[in-house]
Amino acid sequence: MSLTLFRTHQADPPAEPARRGGKPRIGVALGAGVARGWAHIGALRELSDMGITPDVVVGASIGAVVGGCFAAGRLDELEGFARSLTKRSVFNLIDVSFRGGGLMGGDKLRARLESSLGQQRIENLPVRFVAVATEMRTGHEVWLKSGLMVNAMRASYALPGIFEPVKIGGRWLFDGAIINPVPVNVARAFGADWVLALGVAGEGPNGATHLEIADEEDEPELTQEPRAGRLWWLRRSPARAEGSPPNVATVMVDTFNITQDRIMRSRLAGDPPDHMIMMKTKPIGLFEFHRAAELIEIGRASVRKAAPELLEQLKEGFAQ
Repeated sequence: MSLTLFRTHQADPPAEPARRGGKPRIGVALGAGVARGWAHIGALRELSDMGITPDVVVGASIGAVVGGCFAAGRLDELEGFARSLTKRSVFNLIDVSFRGGGLMGGDKLRARLESSLGQQRIENLPVRFVAVATEMRTGHEVWLKSGLMVNAMRASYALPGIFEPVKIGGRWLFDGAIINPVPVNVARAFGADWVLALGVAGEGPNGATHLEIADEEDEPELTQEPRAGRLWWLRRSPARAEGSPPNVATVMVDTFNITQDRIMRSRLAGDPPDHMIMMKTKPIGLFEFHRAAELIEIGRASVRKAAPELLEQLKEGFAQ
C-alpha cells in the first residue's frame, strides 16, 4: 500500500495555498462514533443545503469514511448503502478473522468501499481531505493525506480488537479515534481558517458520579437503561450468572467508549473549534448500523438547530 504519512511529532504541516478569493477557508472535522457516525451524512447534507461548502474535510474512524466519501463526491452512494442496511445484512458483512489481529478481517467492508471508490486517490480529490489513524506500539498520530482513499479509510476505522490493523508505509495503523476522536487541529494544519467540529454524543459518560460503598456486600442500587446495539456476539452470548463480571467483549467496547469520550474532551479543550455541534444519538447503540435513517435525520436536525448561530459566526468571519 502506498500512502503519504505525516506524523505530527516529526515535521511541520505542508505549506497551503492562499485563501480562496481572500475569504476564510472552511474546515469540517468529523468525529468518531462507530454506527452513530451515520449522523455525519445528515449533517453534511444540511450544511450543503445551507450553502456551506467546506474547503478542508478531516475525519477519524467513521468520520473518515463519511468525510472521504463526501470529498470524493460519493456521499449519495454511501447514504444509499447505509440506508439499505438491515440487521441481517450487517451480520452478513462480518468476516471472522483467524489471523489474530482482530475479530474481523474487514475484507467484505473493503470490497464495498472499493466498489464505490475504486482506485480514487486522496491527492486527486476536489476537496482537501485527511484521515487520522494511530500507529501501533508508538501511539503516534498519523495523518493520511495522499494515496488510495480506501486504504486510508480502513486504517482510520480499524477499531482495536474488532478489525485487523492496516499496514501502510511499513507501519501498522488502527483507529484514529484512539488518539484524536475529533481532529480539529488537523483541519487547521491543512489550511482551514474557520473550523466546524461535528461530534457524536451517545451513552458515554457526561459527568462524574460519586458512590460510597461501605462494605463489599453493601453495594449501591444503580438504575441504568438497557444498552442497545451490542455486537452480535454479545447479544448471542449465553446469559451470565447474576453478579458475575462482564464478558471480554463488553469490557472492550465500554472501555473504548469511555476512553474516546475522555480523549475527545481533552483534545477539544486544548484546541477548540470555532463552532461545535454535538449530535445526540442516544439511545442508538454503537453497533446499530441498520438505524441509518434515524441517525441521518439526527444529523440534519442538529445542524438545523445550530444554523442561526452558525451562520452568524460565518458571516462575521467572512466580513473580516
